[in-house]
Amino acid sequence: MDAGAHHLDDNAFDEDARAAVYRAIFTRRDIRSDFVAAPIDDSTLARLIRAAHHAPSVGFMQPWNFIVIRDRRRREKVRDIFLQARIEEECNVAEDRRALYRNLRLEGICESALNLCITCDRERARDSPLGRWHNPEMDLFSTVCAVQNFWLAARAEGIGVGWVSILDKGALKALLGIPEHVVPVAYLCVGRVSGFATTPELQRRRWRERLPLAELVMGERYGASGDAGLTKAIADLPAQE
Repeated sequence: MDAGAHHLDDNAFDEDARAAVYRAIFTRRDIRSDFVAAPIDDSTLARLIRAAHHAPSVGFMQPWNFIVIRDRRRREKVRDIFLQARIEEECNVAEDRRALYRNLRLEGICESALNLCITCDRERARDSPLGRWHNPEMDLFSTVCAVQNFWLAARAEGIGVGWVSILDKGALKALLGIPEHVVPVAYLCVGRVSGFATTPELQRRRWRERLPLAELVMGERYGASGDAGLTKAIADLPAQE
């Protein structure tokens, strides 16, 4: 190994640290039904939110806010919004899959220690076109990066997170007092859990299977096969759910 390559290796995490990052990624789960009655202390929650705040954001706009919801009655009202939205969504599920849909646990709003709504303020960086002139939705995408940072940090802390997407956005905004120009990007159930499943629930319940990675990688242009070396490297990866 030449000196230049050795210097580049100095930027990498050591083996244990790399393994921990990949473990958080591969064992993260969308939690619905495994929450336990245990609080999350403020110091831990602060670490998780700080991790979210350090997500990448286009133009360094940092468009996110974090609404912590602990009140039981407010969460019950959110669950009511969910239950109504679920009825509406079920009507659009294929008839032969509706029984499975009804048996899926899709939220843990009142069972988790707390709820967290991560929002995107679409006016926060309106005076700066950096990275947004041609792609104005980049503030929304940046907020999703904050959600992912929060989720992976929570997994590292042994805390479960469930993303409740079956919600009427207008009803949720009214309940939480969210201004017109602010978008609720993610409504999360957050809490200690009894354990993390080895495979995602929707995969385990056969709602969908994980797509083969090799079929999703393309080379140079959409629809073109990936290069042979990368295709072989993907095939040589160890099995991982």
